[in-house]
Amino acid sequence: MGEGELMDADATVRDPAALLFTDETADAPHAAYAELRDRCPVARSPSGSMPGVYLSGYDDVAWALRNPDVFSSAPEALSIGQAQPLIPLQLDPPVHTRYRHMLNPLFKPNRVAQLEPDVRSLVTGLLDAIADRGRCDFHEEFSTPLPSTIFLRLMGLPQSDLPDFLRWRDDIIRPDVDPADNEAAAQVREAASRAINSYFETAIDRAGGQPGEGLLASLIGAEIDGRCLDRRELLGICHLMLLGGLDTVTATLDCIVAYLARHPERRRALVEDVSLVPAAVEELLRHQTPVMVVPRVVRRPVTLRGVELRPGDPAVLVLGAANSDDDVFPDGGELDLTRDAGRHLAFGVGHHFCLGAHLARLQLRVSLEELHRRIPDYWIPDDAEVHFTPGIRQTHGLPLEWRPSEDAP
Repeated sequence: MGEGELMDADATVRDPAALLFTDETADAPHAAYAELRDRCPVARSPSGSMPGVYLSGYDDVAWALRNPDVFSSAPEALSIGQAQPLIPLQLDPPVHTRYRHMLNPLFKPNRVAQLEPDVRSLVTGLLDAIADRGRCDFHEEFSTPLPSTIFLRLMGLPQSDLPDFLRWRDDIIRPDVDPADNEAAAQVREAASRAINSYFETAIDRAGGQPGEGLLASLIGAEIDGRCLDRRELLGICHLMLLGGLDTVTATLDCIVAYLARHPERRRALVEDVSLVPAAVEELLRHQTPVMVVPRVVRRPVTLRGVELRPGDPAVLVLGAANSDDDVFPDGGELDLTRDAGRHLAFGVGHHFCLGAHLARLQLRVSLEELHRRIPDYWIPDDAEVHFTPGIRQTHGLPLEWRPSEDAP
């Protein structure tokens, strides 16, 4: 066994954390996914930014997601410095279920569908600002402002606060410190979490007792178990909505558009037949899997593929590897627009299925429809380098070029 390699069951694999959390893997993750899955689908990583037992096969990851009594998402699974759990993410059934019953109606499909005209109007407005220019930084000028603006509108918060929200988001998810300096990262996250709580404390006080529009006003008036939510609960919900609303759709748009810019034959298929877009969104979510991993903590002893997991063990579910498992998705490392990708795990599965999945799908579908109607042929400049952040695959910048319509032949 060479330096940096671990042994679990009958296979040898490099330290999973060292393999996954690199810039090179974030840019092109499928080789790393295949190595984990094929050589050691249950492997221990003793060090790095996310130590634990790594699960990379589809069946194991899906089973873990469906069994929160064994693989818990309680706060000790991942601390981001907040003073209260992220609700309902960091709660397990049956408590989790009560909060989901309260929150699900706010994000049910027919309610989200009512937002489509506003989403389409915002998307077309963002495209209006760049279409005639022939170039843009798609990350800065589209994939960041789109979900961020929608989040603030839904919450009933002023758009002028967006720079603060984006700074707090980045400080928590990708703090600008040495990746090996866990203590410095924790300090940055704790400071950002305190600032988020302070912001929402003020917002709750301002909105309390007064009629208002938006999700924040709805939450202040919501009840669970026959009582109103207390302040700690409100802060936990708002904190989670900020992170989910400002980051994951941005990362997904970055991944999807970067891929389509580099694969013009797939992009042309969507341009020529817009009816392919909804299914293509699912296949792109599967193939690109913006959220590469999710953390859990083991609650009960369990043995998976000959590896014994004990209570208290941290676990890391590698969604990207599960989503490219050839046993479930034949030739899973390749994108196939004709594939039925409905079983993908990009939004999770089971109790913790993503609360905002319907809203995310709406934003992604409308974005691809309108982008390809307005700018059907775009590319990444030859002299540009596009890199993704590990963990959640968001670009540092996504330069695109195209021929403005008035210059097209």
